[in-house]
Amino acid sequence: MKILVSNDDGYRATGIRVLADALRDLGQVTVVAPDRNRSGASNSLTLDVPLRVQEIEPDVFCVLGGTPTDCVHLAVSGLFSYRHDMVVSGVNDGANLGDDVLYSGTVAAAMEGRFLGLPTLAISLCTTETSGRHFATGARVARMLVAQLLEHPLERTMILNVNIPDLPFEQLRGLRPTRLGMRHPSAHAIEARVPRNRVVYWIGAAGAGADAGEGTDFHAVSQGFVSVTPLQIDLTRHGALDTVRGWLENFK
Repeated sequence: MKILVSNDDGYRATGIRVLADALRDLGQVTVVAPDRNRSGASNSLTLDVPLRVQEIEPDVFCVLGGTPTDCVHLAVSGLFSYRHDMVVSGVNDGANLGDDVLYSGTVAAAMEGRFLGLPTLAISLCTTETSGRHFATGARVARMLVAQLLEHPLERTMILNVNIPDLPFEQLRGLRPTRLGMRHPSAHAIEARVPRNRVVYWIGAAGAGADAGEGTDFHAVSQGFVSVTPLQIDLTRHGALDTVRGWLENFK
């Protein structure tokens, strides 16, 4: 069993280190990750410049200037002489709930694995400024889920987006299947000035949960449960096809 581990926090991040360590008794683990934090990179793929890869230590590689999608794409499509069997992305430093999946490099790494035909998981620890940063909990949950996938595989088109409360493992209340919730709009962009009085902007903080009721990933995590949300690549709103068909018939 060959497991590819990636993330969007960079190869030095605590989360990816503890995740790789937790999975090593399940198979051969290879880490391919960005050389620095690329949170929010989403599914971006670098097409305008070549990418360089460095082996930092045995079975740990970083992609210089690369995105999470670059890392998984290279690892699966030619960097190695062998093919991986699974992609596990994380453990992310922060939640990937609701709308976050559209921006998340952590989820994007898992999506790229799915595009390339592999079973995938995205693992996130829902840290805050004041929480305990229990990455060992995230890694332990990830190992449990990978072991379950090995014994009871799911269809390969499915991506599991896993969000874990930032608690000691013993305080988790269990695992729940969930749907994506939705956030309120993010805070306004923050204007700042740099030397020579130039204006720059910081993207505002993500909004709080809006659709965060029972059954959502937001609700599960807030109640101390691990949220496991099955994702799919097909974004088609199939129920609206007839509406759009009728709407288009008005064009003459």
